[in-house]
Amino acid sequence: MSYKVNILIDAEEDIFKLYQYVAIHDSEGKAEYLLTKIEDTCTSLSSCPNKGHIPPELERIGIYNYQEIHFKPYRIIYQVIGKEVYIHCVLDSRRSLQELLEKRLLR
Repeated sequence: MSYKVNILIDAEEDIFKLYQYVAIHDSEGKAEYLLTKIEDTCTSLSSCPNKGHIPPELERIGIYNYQEIHFKPYRIIYQVIGKEVYIHCVLDSRRSLQELLEKRLLR
């Protein structure tokens, strides 16, 4: 059973900012690698959308309809609705995420 994976505008912007940061501070090659791996991780949700877990920051405030998966230090926050997966955020896990997640996912 295959699910359609949708990367929302906020997540696209997150990915673009990560790409820019790595390209400027490291190399374009590593930025391309990061982009490919994040895309592969997102695409993997089409065959197994419930493999993630509820982000602890959201679970603590009683929100259970979002999940997350990881690629390296990056967290991919998503939601499964019917036969579709919606990628909401791609975030660096080394940052404080509580406030950002609340702003984005609760607006």
